[in-house]
Amino acid sequence: MKDAPTLLAGEADLHAFVDGRLAPGERAAVQARLDADPAAAAQVREWQEQREALRSLHAGLLADPVPPALLAAAQQFDHRSSRLGRWQRWGGMAASLVLAFGIGWGSHGQWRAQQEAAGSTGVPARLASTFGREAMVAHAVFAPEVRHPVEVEAQQQEHLVQWLSKRLNRPLKVPNLGQQGYELVGGRLLPGGKGARAQFMYQNPRGERITVYVGALDANGAAPSGEAAFRFTSQGDLATFYWVDDGFGYALAGKLPRSTLLVLSESVYRQL
Repeated sequence: MKDAPTLLAGEADLHAFVDGRLAPGERAAVQARLDADPAAAAQVREWQEQREALRSLHAGLLADPVPPALLAAAQQFDHRSSRLGRWQRWGGMAASLVLAFGIGWGSHGQWRAQQEAAGSTGVPARLASTFGREAMVAHAVFAPEVRHPVEVEAQQQEHLVQWLSKRLNRPLKVPNLGQQGYELVGGRLLPGGKGARAQFMYQNPRGERITVYVGALDANGAAPSGEAAFRFTSQGDLATFYWVDDGFGYALAGKLPRSTLLVLSESVYRQL
């Protein structure tokens, strides 16, 4: 007679539970733990909501065949176990989707027409478009968070700005959106195509959240002038205005009407 499966207590096991990667016996053991641990159950529900939000955001992409380049990258990623812990912090399936998006979405034919229509701005239009989509994914991952929406809270704004400025190698400012009804929640550091990214999160009295996403698009930090034209992209009820200025990308994401998001984006642009 086989021994009963050991109750799995690690966070990695909860990620595997959310992703459906456990054997039936292991899944039953984790479910028993969740039934007895309301805090763990609440965390799992948050991750499940994030997973579904990301799947909804890229439903069309998930239905397409996996590009060969992405398969090769995934195989390399699978062999680099030392890097796995870094992505597990993104929350199971969310990590896989963000990785896939960052590697493969920029060349996806569905968006080529939009990228070409954006015109030449010094920074390639495809790179800028990819940056805008990164901002949407990051918003979809962290905006629903209840307990851990940010790494550093607004009460430590000075530390937050100094820390992110150092990591992005450029002095940053936190836009004040109080006149528009949004107060700073805090911020966090994220990975990106050209290195580190910063995300600042805001919330209004109704609990609606928007995020400002910032990062370098030009490794040399130099780009021609006249490139700070707003561009817009959306998927479902989530939308983003993004722009490039002096080799740096900026994006404002949220579940808001285009006109409202534009007003907020203009305010952010003026302050940055």
